[in-house]
Amino acid sequence: MDTIKYTFKKLTKAVSLLVIAAVIAAGCEPADDAQKTADLVYVNWAEGIAYTNLAKNILEEKMGYEVDITAADVGPAYTAIANGDRDAFMETWLPVLHRDYVERFEDDIIDLGHVYRGTQSGLVVPEYVEIDYISELNDHADRFNGEITGIDAGAGIMQTTEQVMEDYDLDFELITSSGPAMTAALSRAISNEEWIVVTGWDPHWKFASWDLKFLQQDEDKMIWETGNIHMMGRADLEEDKPELAQFLRNMFFTEEQLADLMLAVEESDRDVADVTRDWMYENEDLVDSWIPDEDELSADY
Repeated sequence: MDTIKYTFKKLTKAVSLLVIAAVIAAGCEPADDAQKTADLVYVNWAEGIAYTNLAKNILEEKMGYEVDITAADVGPAYTAIANGDRDAFMETWLPVLHRDYVERFEDDIIDLGHVYRGTQSGLVVPEYVEIDYISELNDHADRFNGEITGIDAGAGIMQTTEQVMEDYDLDFELITSSGPAMTAALSRAISNEEWIVVTGWDPHWKFASWDLKFLQQDEDKMIWETGNIHMMGRADLEEDKPELAQFLRNMFFTEEQLADLMLAVEESDRDVADVTRDWMYENEDLVDSWIPDEDELSADY
């Protein structure tokens, strides 16, 4: 009888240990699964559309993530990451265009570094337009129909353009539209060799498609500066999802690489996801270099 009791106790203990181990393992699974998700927000601009879809493909097909990407205006995008509703905003232009947003939300977001260096923004005209300076616009307002074709109302370049119009006392109306609508208007004007001025930024595929130039600023009225594109994450992203944060830190394009990606998207009538997936496999060495290794994940920031 004692032998039976002893054996029963050992069996009961063993079963209990197995149950505890199973509970612990089950408890760990949701955390691991949560780390393998990514909620990314981007603006409906050509470069951001291209490399956000590329990031989604890499995360899903090479890193085993479940990924949601959401297009939003700039203001709501910053609010989403500051509130922790999204993991990262994919396109912050500094030091000028998005400075106000970064300063407003600085306690609730983190800078994940550059995805591109050497940006430029300003007022853009076709090369055949016979002026070179912003200060010359008023002298030819009729040829431009008194309009500057802009993009989304909340975009940083629209805010700085309004400041430029005030500083240069431009007798123009800033037309709100969207990135695609702006390039469509530019295309129509160029096909007829008409004069047009648009809010423009580089990197953008339009500079590879047409001969364009930025109107120069007067030295005493410099508003736009060259800069970089950053990615911003929610404040606790590195603690919650260190691999995702490091991957986003690692993403970086040269001018040639990003131009190639954007042109591939623009010139294809296929879905952006399919085009960027093909680009991923055609540029596998670059893409694989962005995927974090154990040494990177053990580093402190």
